[in-house]
Amino acid sequence: MDTTLQYIPIMIVGFATALGLTPVSRQIAMRLGVVDKPTLARKIHTDHKPMMGGLAIYVGFTLSLLLFSPPRHIIELLAIIAGAGVLSLVGLLDDRFNLSWRVRLLTFFSAAAILILAGIRIRLFDVPLLDIPLTLIWVVALTNATNFLDNMDGLTAGLSAIASGFFLLIAITQGQVLVSMLAAAVFGSAVGFLTYNFNPASTFMGDMGALVLGFVLATLAIKLHFAAQPPGVTWMIPVLVLALPVFDINLVVWTRLAEGRSPVEGGKDHTSHRIMSLGFNQRQTLFLLYGLCGLFGSIGFIVSAAPPDIALRVGLFGLALLLALFLLMIWIRQTYQKSAAGGRR
Repeated sequence: MDTTLQYIPIMIVGFATALGLTPVSRQIAMRLGVVDKPTLARKIHTDHKPMMGGLAIYVGFTLSLLLFSPPRHIIELLAIIAGAGVLSLVGLLDDRFNLSWRVRLLTFFSAAAILILAGIRIRLFDVPLLDIPLTLIWVVALTNATNFLDNMDGLTAGLSAIASGFFLLIAITQGQVLVSMLAAAVFGSAVGFLTYNFNPASTFMGDMGALVLGFVLATLAIKLHFAAQPPGVTWMIPVLVLALPVFDINLVVWTRLAEGRSPVEGGKDHTSHRIMSLGFNQRQTLFLLYGLCGLFGSIGFIVSAAPPDIALRVGLFGLALLLALFLLMIWIRQTYQKSAAGGRR
């Protein structure tokens, strides 16, 4: 089978499962009282929304992998599925009972530790004492970043689909089967759920979906390897593909610390909120962010395929573009947003 076509069944199963289970998860959420209540301080929506769409995403992702994965990858796949399962369960409990940030953080580190025990870790320095802490930080940060980003209809699901699509494209060109399978599974399940989550959304994924997507995307970034590129270039590729969640969490944490607030305290200080403060509506903001994700994903793809000297220049250009965007967002905050509202995000 053609190397590209072999991943289509994985995408189809992930898509169909998430599409079929999302209405079921919505009914379960309503029965269990797992709903997102509108809060003026940090919410855009104005009505109660069921929040168990993450169940459909997780089941779609898991089923598509178990059906099509070759035995040689089973240990790593089981570790990824287990780590995502832990996060999905704790995310559900958080959606229902509002767990403390300490409990959530402990769960993030536990899920990251499962990956490391299975041999999945960053190998930037080839020194375990350096690479293992870096792996923990990366996985925890990305898992939380995707959760932070889940503040608008269709945002996290759409950006996850776009990012996983670029990971799939890059992995295929590099001949990496495991990464390609993971990316295809994320893409299919995210798009299946997005059918119901696109603005105006009828359901939300909740933490049980956002945490799973962030965890798997972080894992994709770790597993992606490039034989033709030096380490000084390769680290840029996943950062560029995941530019929006990486950018948003850094922007929000910096803003909250600069304003004398706790990083875990919420508010309308995310990238999406700042764009909307300029007068854009939700859909316009969503498509703009989709476009930015596509732009940085394209830059990441070019970096992965170009000769090392050109790749370095293109990568640095992409990072400089992110810095310019960061400064723009700070200016928007100071000029168009007079105050940040409280709450938890």
